[in-house]
Amino acid sequence: AAPAVALLLLANFAGQYADIGRKNAMIGGMALIAVSDVGTAFATSLPPLVVARLGLGAGRSISESGERGMLADLAGRVPELRGKVLAAQQATVALGIAIGAPFGGVVVERYGPRASFLCVSAAAVGALVLYLFLPETVVGSDDENTNAIAIDDSSNNDPNNDESAGDWKKLLQDNRWKGLALCQCGASFGFAAKIATIPILAADTLPGGAIGAGALLSAAGLSGLVGAPVGGLLTDKAGARTTAVLAGIFSALSFAAIPFALSPWASIFYGDGVLIEANGVELGAQAAAFSALVILWSIGAAAQGPALTAVAQELAPVGAEAKSLALPRAAGDGTYIFAPFCLGL
Repeated sequence: AAPAVALLLLANFAGQYADIGRKNAMIGGMALIAVSDVGTAFATSLPPLVVARLGLGAGRSISESGERGMLADLAGRVPELRGKVLAAQQATVALGIAIGAPFGGVVVERYGPRASFLCVSAAAVGALVLYLFLPETVVGSDDENTNAIAIDDSSNNDPNNDESAGDWKKLLQDNRWKGLALCQCGASFGFAAKIATIPILAADTLPGGAIGAGALLSAAGLSGLVGAPVGGLLTDKAGARTTAVLAGIFSALSFAAIPFALSPWASIFYGDGVLIEANGVELGAQAAAFSALVILWSIGAAAQGPALTAVAQELAPVGAEAKSLALPRAAGDGTYIFAPFCLGL
């Protein structure tokens, strides 16, 4: 929870700092991430471990604010392809997780859990070096705003050009920002529910117990490589708001259907027989239905990601993109802190 607390508390400051310069925020935040994970690896008691994890959250807050701002700048150059740009970035993150998770498992098995944090630090240093070669996308007042975000006409009534642009209190006076923050809270609550419940249900339902649960979670993560491009395409074709609503409904229905798929009377619809058998492993109809719903939820959630980001980018005041985009992210981080307690009641 320590990283989430730091992410929440520093979101506003980190966004404001990233609006001064994207690269400095990205490089400085990534350096702090690298140092914090080294500290985590060598922590020998709880106090230094907590400090290291708080440092990780602080580094992520600063670095991710710069990344969101730079992504908004780049997507703003081709607003008609905004969805595809955001989808490519999200799919790349999903691919990194798909590669890193099994690699991390091998490292932990061979060298112990501390070694995995050193690997993360090495990856952070590598990302930092790559950041050095990126162009700075924040333009000055004398520039002709070639990097400015193109916003829709409905956002022209916002106070985009005054000193309070991006102020969260002012943004939250707009019902669109309120709705976006609430939507992000709902999406984050869904992810928290997945983390809290799906591994337990999967271990009880799937063959192989914990191994089957791990395989399902890996498949759900890989589904982002499908959902993100679909969400990006729909964002460009049907609009960000429409895509966010449709993807949210799809993922919510898929997740809500899981208890019905696991209920005893559900066998009336799909029977109790073996549906798939491979290498001596039998997958029943109930287990298959459960797995399909989890993957469908993951696809819907991945499709919603680019749409929500696109909505935020369209609404963000020019010159305060990173600070504005940090608002829905902070709402999601706050949800991650309180959701586990709510789900445990």
